[in-house]
Amino acid sequence: MPRLLNINTYHYRRGGADAVYLDHGAMFARAGWESGWFAMHHPRNEKTPWSRFFVDEIELGHDYPAWRKLAIAKQVIHSRSHARALHRLLDAFPADIAHVHNIRHHIGANILAELKRRGIPVVLTVHDLKLLCPAYRMHDGTGVCEACKPHAVFHCATRRCMHGSLPLSALISVESAVHRLTRAYRRHVDRIVCPSRFYLEKHVEWGWPRAQLVHIPNDVALVPPASVAPPGDYFCYFGRLSFEKGLATLVRAAAIARVPLHLVGEGPQEAALRALAAETGANVTFHGHRAGDALFDVVRGARACVLPSEWYENAPKSVLEAFNHARPVIGAAIGGITELIEHGRTGWLFASGDVGALAAQLRAVRDADDPVVAQVGARAAAFVRETFSTERYLREMTALYAELGVVAADERAQYARICK
Repeated sequence: MPRLLNINTYHYRRGGADAVYLDHGAMFARAGWESGWFAMHHPRNEKTPWSRFFVDEIELGHDYPAWRKLAIAKQVIHSRSHARALHRLLDAFPADIAHVHNIRHHIGANILAELKRRGIPVVLTVHDLKLLCPAYRMHDGTGVCEACKPHAVFHCATRRCMHGSLPLSALISVESAVHRLTRAYRRHVDRIVCPSRFYLEKHVEWGWPRAQLVHIPNDVALVPPASVAPPGDYFCYFGRLSFEKGLATLVRAAAIARVPLHLVGEGPQEAALRALAAETGANVTFHGHRAGDALFDVVRGARACVLPSEWYENAPKSVLEAFNHARPVIGAAIGGITELIEHGRTGWLFASGDVGALAAQLRAVRDADDPVVAQVGARAAAFVRETFSTERYLREMTALYAELGVVAADERAQYARICK
């Protein structure tokens, strides 16, 4: 069977992109492929024998000694050690195809050249906007920003888009400039998978060739049909607690609407959100990190989930997971969120960043009759079953690999007939 090498910064479920990376490799392993892994060392990583090839941890927000910062700066721009680590892995695991997820500035982009040097096709799933925006979010800390379009990457430094730090933002600007000059991604990536049509069109708008891009939506492991609990009396957000998610807007809106709010997750904004809840009098319960049933117990008990993002979201799996449990979603009308939520049918949309609009929508859903809210949740669940199954994702991704010449042994004869 073919060998699939899965590449990502983290080897644990830190966020949605990391979950896709782990689930994708596991899915192909269940389908009979051999899966190998390449990532960065991290104390929370899942155990794997492939970790002996992983690269050293880099966390750009950490307060490293000066000598370590200089070493990291060099690795961010061009890392021979990362390429050597991948070289050793490929000697042990001669991959037939590599699927890259989020490597950003943690794993040097020159690993792509090592893959191509060995003739290994490379597929990249874009979970954010790193190929376009040095700081990967198209958000400068105050709002959506496209100042770097298409090659003016110095704006990342002048606006201090990375953690408000001039040195860090300048480093990331240089990294992006080098990637553009060397065409690291354009020359060495065969196909770029965009989980949302919005991301596909945004990359085309910024000059990427449409022929290199393909739209394959995310999937979700469908839960068996079962009795669904009636709508609860609180609203729920689950995901990373970071500024671009619009959580300050959500806390303020919950205070105005006087509705209970449950936040599940962890991240750099947690302390600020706790302070804001105390300041506004919002009724907020912080659950911290939860996974599996511990997470979905909170989701299933909610009236609706909320995704108040203030950046160009891609195709957030949190929406699909809420739908999967028959919970509608109130989402900001930005990025790929509008491709998932049909207003009034599978959830509700509001103007991103508008506290008053979100508060009004929270009140409207709170005051709606339970059967009405339940019906919206039922339509959301049906939408997920019809469109985002694991079987559909595996079929479309396998077809993409076949286009690049990598097919399972029992598929070769059928693929040869198709090619004729």
